[in-house]
Amino acid sequence: MNFPLILLILTLVTGVFWVLEKKRFLPERKARAEEIAREFEADNREAIDRGEKSVIDERNDLYAKAVRQPWWLEYTAGLFPVIAIVFILRSFLFEPFRIPSGSMLPTLHVGDFILVNKFDYGIRLPVTNTKIIPLGTPERGDVVVFKYPMDESVDYIKRVVGLPGDTVEYRNKVLYINGVEQKQTGSTDFVDTHSLVTLDQREEKLGDKEHMIAIDGRRPSWVPPQGILKKAPECDYNSTGFVCRVPAGHYFMMGDNRDNSEDSRYWGFVADENLVGRATVIWANFGNMGRIGSFR
Repeated sequence: MNFPLILLILTLVTGVFWVLEKKRFLPERKARAEEIAREFEADNREAIDRGEKSVIDERNDLYAKAVRQPWWLEYTAGLFPVIAIVFILRSFLFEPFRIPSGSMLPTLHVGDFILVNKFDYGIRLPVTNTKIIPLGTPERGDVVVFKYPMDESVDYIKRVVGLPGDTVEYRNKVLYINGVEQKQTGSTDFVDTHSLVTLDQREEKLGDKEHMIAIDGRRPSWVPPQGILKKAPECDYNSTGFVCRVPAGHYFMMGDNRDNSEDSRYWGFVADENLVGRATVIWANFGNMGRIGSFR
């Protein structure tokens, strides 16, 4: 389901009826209501002149009934302001997403509802996602929602580890960016409550940003050839991991659950035009309301 397209169509359709209501339908109903009221007053002049409340109330009821918006306009023109606000907020400011998998553990859990900032990386047209006002670009360490390169109708969420021009190396479960080791410190147990697997939780300093990652000691650091969905020519795979050179206008993404994440290791780079926005805050998790708040 292409929800942005559906929302755009609803906004346009209800907007047309809203304009017609203001410019045509409402003036016509008011004119008819005034005519009905005048006819009623002519037939009940003496009672109205005496100020009989029941007659005056009847006249007012007739006027109000004649002016009242019909049901089909209530569900079109009447809903336009609400739909337009939702469309503007969702298209240009913030969009809600739900985390469907554990690929970003321990940072984001299954069932987390997050808000994604839609304007940090530029104002984009809805549906086409074409950037019309450049405002900024992702920074290394940002958690980003983007269109899945293998199926752009699907949204993915990962962390930016490689910027355009970077050389990203993953060796024995440690990241190297342009030859510099991204330090990992600490080691504590983290239990994935969905798989009931105990992972090794560490803190990684990616550039100047610190965040948590999870390592699965059962899995190797190399990428199995049969798991590669799209091999980028800029990437070389080996027995300890891989080395990738990020092309211009693209980003290398990885999940924080390093050994349980289908990411750029498997399907290549994310183009700038496929970026949706930066994940900023957890606004709900109905299984654990203590999850609400910002994250790194």
